[in-house]
Amino acid sequence: MSLRVLNPNAEVLNKSAALHININAAKGLQDVLKTNLGPKGTIKMLVGGAGDIKLTKDGNTLLKEMQIQSPTAIMIARTAVAQDDISGDGTTSTVIFIGELMKQSERYIDEGIHPRVLVDGLEIAKRATLQFLEKFKTPVVMDADPDKEVLKMVARTTVRTKLHEALADQLTDIVVNGVLCIRKPEEPIDLFMVEIMHMRHKFDVDTQLVEGLVLDHGSRHPDMKRRAENCYILTCNVSLEYEKSEINAGFFYSNAQQRETMVAAERRSVDEKVKKIIELKNKVSAGTENNFVVINQKGIDPPSLDLLARAGIIALRRAKRRNMERLVLACGGEAVNSVDDLTPDCLGWAGLVYEHVLGEEKYTFVENVKNPHSCTILIKGPNDHTIAQIKDAVRDGLRAVKNTIEDEAVILGAGAFEVAARQHLINEVKKTVKGRAQLGVEAFADALLVIPKTLAENSGLDTHDVIISLTGEHDRGNIVGLNQNTGDPIDPHMEGIYDNYSVKRQIINSGPVIASQLLLVDEVIRAGRNMRKPN
Repeated sequence: MSLRVLNPNAEVLNKSAALHININAAKGLQDVLKTNLGPKGTIKMLVGGAGDIKLTKDGNTLLKEMQIQSPTAIMIARTAVAQDDISGDGTTSTVIFIGELMKQSERYIDEGIHPRVLVDGLEIAKRATLQFLEKFKTPVVMDADPDKEVLKMVARTTVRTKLHEALADQLTDIVVNGVLCIRKPEEPIDLFMVEIMHMRHKFDVDTQLVEGLVLDHGSRHPDMKRRAENCYILTCNVSLEYEKSEINAGFFYSNAQQRETMVAAERRSVDEKVKKIIELKNKVSAGTENNFVVINQKGIDPPSLDLLARAGIIALRRAKRRNMERLVLACGGEAVNSVDDLTPDCLGWAGLVYEHVLGEEKYTFVENVKNPHSCTILIKGPNDHTIAQIKDAVRDGLRAVKNTIEDEAVILGAGAFEVAARQHLINEVKKTVKGRAQLGVEAFADALLVIPKTLAENSGLDTHDVIISLTGEHDRGNIVGLNQNTGDPIDPHMEGIYDNYSVKRQIINSGPVIASQLLLVDEVIRAGRNMRKPN
C-alpha cells in the first residue's frame, strides 16, 4: 500500500501471488525442456521471424534462441546458460532440477511451512550432497597416456543425448582423438586448437577428423598446383602487396622512361620480399622433389602471386589469425613477421597439401603432418540444420573429454548418482537435522529423483515402477541406473555410462541457490522510473 502512495502506477504482487508466479515460471520452463533430456529425448523445432528453422535437442541452444517473457524464467535460463559456459553441458538438467525444487517446495508451502525454513533445509541438503558426490565419484588416472576407453564412454554418454546412436558413436572416436591430439602434458587444454570446419555435401556419417588443418579458401592463381606432396610450409604475417603512401604525394615526369623507373621503384620493396621467399625455396628444395607452400595472414597482390607461381610456390593469402597458431602447432616451424632473416628452421612440413572445390567454395587441406598438436574436425551434412546439430554435439563432446582429463574423475550416469544421493539424504542426513529444516532436506531429496523420472518418462516407461525398482536396488546396496530400452535397473559401470564430475557439481551448486532466492521473494514490484506517467 505504501508503494501505491509513492507511485500510483506501480504494479505489486503480494506474498502468495508473487511466490506462485515464480513457481509457475520455473515449472513452465521445466515442462518445455523436460522432453529433451537423455538419449531418448525429443527434438524441438525453432522457427525464426524470417521463417528460418532450427532443429535442436541442446538445452543451451534452446534457451538462447527462445524468446522468454517471464523475468523469473529469464533468470533460470541465464543460470543454465552460465552452467554451459562453465562446464559445457548440463543445461537441461539444471532447468529441470530448479523446476522440481520449486515444485516440491510448493507442496510444503501450501501446507503453511515458511519458505525460510525450507531454504535452510535445502542449504543443508546441498552441502551433504556435495560431500556425498566427493565419495561417490570414480577416480580416473590421467597421466601422460590417458585411458582412452573411459574418455570414449564419457564422450559417448554426452553425444548420444544430442544425436542418434550410430552417428554419436562415430563422433565419439573423432572427439576423443581430437582432444588427445592437442593435449600437451603440464599445459591446460585449449579447445580452440581444434578447428571445427563444415562442408555442405555428402552425409552426416562422412564427418571426419583431419590430423592437420582445413582452410576455408584456396590459392588465388590459376597456374599454382592444386595438389602437392612433401611440402615445406612457411607460415607468415607479411604484407606482400603494394601499399600507397599515407600522405598525398605527387610525381611529375617528363618522359616515359622516368615513369617506368618510378613504377619499378614503387614495386621494388614488395618484389624484394617475394625474392627472399623464392631464395629460401630454392635453398631448401634444390635437387629434391619437395614443394613449397606459403600461407600468409595478410594480402598478396597479383604481381607477387605471379612471381611465386613462376617459382613453383603455392601461396594462400588472408588466412585467419587463429589458423596461424594452429598451423604452427600442426606442421611445426614458426610464424614469421618479417622476411629479413628467413632460415630453414622457420619452415613446417606437411606430407600432402591439396585443394578441394565445392561449388563456389574452395577448401585447402594440409595433411600427413609429422607431430600434430592441432587438428580439424570436418563436419559434413546435406543441409544446414544437420550441420548445426552435429556442431553443437561436437562442442559438448570436446568439453566433456576436456572436463574428464582435468577432473581426473567421473560419475556413474543413467540416474544412478541421483538415486544414490536421494537414499543417502533420506536414510542418513535427515536423521541428523533437527526441527522443520528436515522438510527442506526431504524436498531436495525428492527433487533429485526428477532426473531418473524424466529419463523414464522420455523412454515411454512407467515412472513409478522405475523409481521403485531403482530405490529398491539401492537399498540392497547395489548402485544401479536406468536401462532406457527395458526400464530395468542396470550397472552403469558395466554399460559404460558416465557423466562429468564438474557438470554434476555445478548443477548441485547452482540449482538450490536460484531456487532459494526465488522462494524467498514475497513481493514482485513493477515500479520502474519509466512507469511514472507525466501529468
